[in-house]
Amino acid sequence: MLKPNQIAEAYLSVGEGKVKMNFVKTLLLAIMAGAFIAFAGIGATFGNVYANKVVGAMIFPGGLAMVILAGSELFTGNCLLIMPVLQGKIKCSQMLKNLCIVYLGNFIGAVLVSAIAVYSGSLDSIAPTVVATATAKANLQFFPAMLKGIACNVLVCLAVWMGFSAETAGGKILAIFFPITIFVVAGFEHSVANMFYLPSGLFTYWKGGISANGLTVLNCIVNNLIPVTIGNIIGGMAIGVVYKLIYLSDKK
Repeated sequence: MLKPNQIAEAYLSVGEGKVKMNFVKTLLLAIMAGAFIAFAGIGATFGNVYANKVVGAMIFPGGLAMVILAGSELFTGNCLLIMPVLQGKIKCSQMLKNLCIVYLGNFIGAVLVSAIAVYSGSLDSIAPTVVATATAKANLQFFPAMLKGIACNVLVCLAVWMGFSAETAGGKILAIFFPITIFVVAGFEHSVANMFYLPSGLFTYWKGGISANGLTVLNCIVNNLIPVTIGNIIGGMAIGVVYKLIYLSDKK
């Protein structure tokens, strides 16, 4: 396995590669990542309903496994781009451009999978849970949602970081498994996952037959996506800043 200081060095070149990709490739890879996370959300929801929350949490890491092994761009993990920015390898404007494109692509991919899952009838058997999950997320208070977003992306970026340590596919999957399982079972908030949970709840609610209080597009954005995204950025970049200071400070 790579040691932490080797991971830090390796990520500098990874970050440079990410921001140098053209718009179309970045967007397509981001759409794929959004879809992968949405598929994981579907599996986790079925696990919650037919087994329990722990089983659902253990299914969800499959999403990040697909992101890392199949190759795609995930907004939350890309918050680590703050490392090459602070090291002078890329510009802040390049990082912001990448994050904006990837966020958009993740949203497109997650919403597409949400629509397919709902309108194909694949989620009909768990429709009440789908709506209840989205309703709870849409009714969060701003500050708690932001804090849950911070905690979530600390764990997600740790999972990405640990994934870099492994040099085999099996090692990468095992490395990311525990941090992701922890954030899901703890109920922390992941902006890209919520790009699946919220639309799928809205689509199911709009199909009719299930009541929901406060499940509106506005509440989904204001009470969840905005504070959770802010929290994810803070948590993810905090990991990048800390590891930069620890392992790269003597380089710059």
